Amino acid sequence: MARDSGGGRLDKLVSQGFLLTRSESKAAIRQGRVTVDGAVVRDGASHAAAGAALCLDGRGAGFEGHIYLMLNKPSGYLSATEDSRGETVLDLLPPELRRAGLGVCGRLDKDSEGLVLLMTDGALNHRLTSPRHHAEKLYEVILDAPAGHTMVDAFQNGVVLSDFTAAPAGLEILGDGTRCRVMLREGKYHQIKRMFGAHGLHVVHLERLSMAGLSLDPALKRGEYRPLTGAEIAVLEAAVGRITKKGEIIS
Repeated sequence: MARDSGGGRLDKLVSQGFLLTRSESKAAIRQGRVTVDGAVVRDGASHAAAGAALCLDGRGAGFEGHIYLMLNKPSGYLSATEDSRGETVLDLLPPELRRAGLGVCGRLDKDSEGLVLLMTDGALNHRLTSPRHHAEKLYEVILDAPAGHTMVDAFQNGVVLSDFTAAPAGLEILGDGTRCRVMLREGKYHQIKRMFGAHGLHVVHLERLSMAGLSLDPALKRGEYRPLTGAEIAVLEAAVGRITKKGEIIS
C-alpha cells in the first residue's frame, strides 16, 4: 500500500517521496520509471493531484511531509542524532538528510548492529518505542558459550536483574547453543547482554533483525540505508496503532 502524495509538481513529489535529488527525480520520470495512479508519466513538470498514488520502479513512498528510513547499522556508531563521544548513525547519511530533523527510532548499543529506523514522524517514533505498545524486536545473538535449554523458561518467566525484572521474552537456541534469537517487547539499556550475563554468558555479537513486524532488508549492506515503502510504514502503524487527523489512535 503506497502512501498518497499531497499533490504538486511531479518531479518535486518524486524527489521528496523517494529521497532523490531533483535531477535524479527528473531523470527517473523521463525514463518512464514513475507511475501516477498506475499510469507512466514522463513529464516532471506535470501536476499530480492530491491523493494520487506515486510509484518508482513499482514501489510506493511515504509522503505527508515525513521521511522514513531503514538503516543497517554497523558496529562503532552511536544511535543518536549528535554525540561528542563519536560518530552517530546520522554520519552514515548524506548532508541533506542530516539536516532533515530525523529522529532515531529503536536505539542499538555502539557495538551492536542491524535494523535502526530513522524518521521525522515523532508521533510514530514515540509509539514504536513506548513500553505501552509492546512493539516486538527480534535479535540474533552470538555467545561465548552455549546457552542451556533451561534458559528458555527463565527468559519466558522474566529474568531478575539487580534493578528490575525483565518482561517475559522469547528465546530460541540455535545450532550448538552459542547462537540464539531473542524476542523482546521492551528495550532497556544493555538488556539482552544483562539477561545472558545473569546466566554467566557473555554476548559476543548482537544484531537486530526486525522491529514491530518490519524486517531488515537483506539487500542492505552494513552502513547502507533506504526509504521505507508505503507498505512498510503501514506495517509499523498496524503494530502500534495509527493516529487519525483528530489525534485518535486506531489499533
